[in-house]
Amino acid sequence: MRLKGNRFVIIGRAGMDFYPDPPGTKTEEATRFFSCLGGSSANIGVAIVKLGGKADLVTCVSDDAIGRFALNELDRYGIGRQHVRRVGGEARTSLAVVETRIEDHQSVIYRNGAADFEMTAADVEAVDYNAYDALITTGTVFAAEPSRSAAFRGFELAKAAGLPLIFDIDYRPYSWPSAAVAAEVYSRAGAMCDVIVGNDVEFGFMAGDYEGGLDMARDLVAKGAKLAVYKMGEKGAVTITQDGEITTGIYPTQALKPTGAGDSFMGGFVSGLAAGQAVREAVLQGSAAAAMVVARVGCAPAMPTRGELEAFLSAQSAPAPA
Repeated sequence: MRLKGNRFVIIGRAGMDFYPDPPGTKTEEATRFFSCLGGSSANIGVAIVKLGGKADLVTCVSDDAIGRFALNELDRYGIGRQHVRRVGGEARTSLAVVETRIEDHQSVIYRNGAADFEMTAADVEAVDYNAYDALITTGTVFAAEPSRSAAFRGFELAKAAGLPLIFDIDYRPYSWPSAAVAAEVYSRAGAMCDVIVGNDVEFGFMAGDYEGGLDMARDLVAKGAKLAVYKMGEKGAVTITQDGEITTGIYPTQALKPTGAGDSFMGGFVSGLAAGQAVREAVLQGSAAAAMVVARVGCAPAMPTRGELEAFLSAQSAPAPA
């Protein structure tokens, strides 16, 4: 699969991340914190921009200091925010407190009255989809209304403009009213998309049976998706395409934390497709970006530049599947 170019419109949240400092500190013992941009969609945007692409975000942030922090960070990274709307009242921009540690890792997510769930159909209808080469969204946008209906409306408009739809399953149980609702909505969204990326647990969840995740990914491609990337952690990934399956391994790394891998994988992967790489090479580029990010502090600031990623790849041989 190829993308026409590297201009992406991303539907989904931007937030604020706090990391106890120095790395290795437990949250309950911390006296200092490092702050940075958060939110899976914003992080994917940072990954794309750092690799030379263009990314514009469609979401809502709270009209307060935390929302302004997110807007300032989007500006600092060069992510377009003409479609990021401020909302008042009790809505709040998401906050994540995330530890830079592997052992007994803790992440605490504050999503009460999340501002990004206030996105409406008017927000996605204001986008000129002809200005982009693909639409990306993460599954969290579907967890509540009016964001859910707005995201599906965005899918419709993007498809009408001829854009491929790229879906990161990104299942976060705490955002959903029930597992049954989530499975039904994810299945509906996945059926509309050209590219679906998720891990074995997420595909298994969509299938309603954790043993049936790989078959779910295969079924999505059989029914019309161009490809599905079924990630298996340390065991690598199986990428299902209409021409067959590709099995890849992961790059060795000294991980500091478990978070950020999915967002960095997506950024590296779609940037590879946009550059005309074969699917296997794009998957390996995504895997390399993921290996780099889990070895660094933060998520958005940890995303590699094009030069850093190329240097990493040139120093490594392609990993063998597990």
